[in-house]
Amino acid sequence: MRFRISLRRALALISLSPSMYYYRRKRDDQPALELMRAYADENPAHGQDMMAKVFHKSHGWNHKKTERLYAKLKLAKLRKKRLRRLVQVKEPLVQPLAANECWSMDFMSDSLMDGSKVRVLNVIDDYNRQYLGFDLGRSLPAPRVTRALDDFIDFHGKPKRIRIDNGPEYTSHHMQLWAKEQEIELQFIQPGKPTQNSYIERFNRTYRTEVLDAYLFTSMHEIRTVTEVFQHKYNHFRPHGSLNDMAPIEFKEHRKSLTGRPPSKGFKAVTSKGENP
Repeated sequence: MRFRISLRRALALISLSPSMYYYRRKRDDQPALELMRAYADENPAHGQDMMAKVFHKSHGWNHKKTERLYAKLKLAKLRKKRLRRLVQVKEPLVQPLAANECWSMDFMSDSLMDGSKVRVLNVIDDYNRQYLGFDLGRSLPAPRVTRALDDFIDFHGKPKRIRIDNGPEYTSHHMQLWAKEQEIELQFIQPGKPTQNSYIERFNRTYRTEVLDAYLFTSMHEIRTVTEVFQHKYNHFRPHGSLNDMAPIEFKEHRKSLTGRPPSKGFKAVTSKGENP
C-alpha cells in the first residue's frame, strides 16, 4: 500500500529544512579558470576548438566545460571581416604512408624592430606534419639552404623527395647538384598553385600567427629562441585534426607502436648550424 504525502511533510518527518533539500553546491571553477587563462596567455592564437582538444587530452574536460569556461573568461577573439575572394579549387595532397617519404619546405619573410629584413626557412615532414627544422638569416642563398638540409638529414634521416616552389634558391644549379648527389627528388609545384604545397602553406600560417606576428623582435637570436620553443610545443602538444587530434610526435610514436618498431629518439630542437650573417 502506498502513501502520498507532501514534500514539506516528508522533510518535516526527517527534520530536514527545505533550504537544505534544495541546496546545490556551487562549482569551484577558479582553478580551471586560472589554468585556461594561463594557457590563453601563453597561446594567444589558440581558439576555443583548439583549447577543447588540448584540455580534453590533458585533463579529460568535455567540450561543454571548455565552452563554458571560455565564455566566462570572455576569450572569444575578434575576427577580421574577410574580403570575398574568388573560389579556388583545392587540390588535396596524398598523405605519405611513412616518415621521410616527402618533406615540404618554404621561405617566410619578416622584419626586426629596426626595419632590417629577416628570412626564415621552414621544413616539415608531410607524413605527420612534424616541424623538422628551420634556419634564418638576412639572406638564405642556395648553399645555406643545402647546409641546413644536411643538418636536418643528419638527425631525421634522408627524404625520398622534397616538395618546393619555383624560387631561385631551389632552381639554382647548386641545389640541383646537391639533390642529385643526395639522390633526393625535387618535386616542384606548378607556378601560381600554392595549394599543391598546402601542408607547408598551412604550417606557415600557424608559424606566422604564433611566432612572427605574436612578438616584436629586436634580433634574429630572439626569433631563433622563440621558434625553438614553438617547435617543441608544435611537435609534442599541438593536436592536428588530420592526425586524429594527435600531435606530430604522438602520431608518429602511435604508428610505430602499431608496427612494432622501436621508439624514436628524444626531442631535439633542430636548426641549422650555420651562423647568421
